[in-house]
Amino acid sequence: MTTSLTLTPGRRPDGAAVLTVVGEIDMSNAGDLDKAITSVDEPVVVDLTAVEYLDSAGLSVLFRHTDRVELVATPLLAPVLTISGLAELVTVHGLGAG
Repeated sequence: MTTSLTLTPGRRPDGAAVLTVVGEIDMSNAGDLDKAITSVDEPVVVDLTAVEYLDSAGLSVLFRHTDRVELVATPLLAPVLTISGLAELVTVHGLGAG
């Protein structure tokens, strides 16, 4: 069964490419996330603020793209991003309490 995931490409007001991710990222849909990131021909801000779950398959996708992604997340994802080491390899906004 595929987990619900919505991937919406766009641009921030400053012109940076952004990929807004909504739902749960797991083994059933991590390939879709990979394709969405790969389809952007420039560095991309991956907005994870509406992601409720991120498993190792999703982390693997993000690790593959550390050279070209910047993340926006919430404290909910802080443990998995920090413990995995991903937060030390890419810029992650929004993990702090303030």
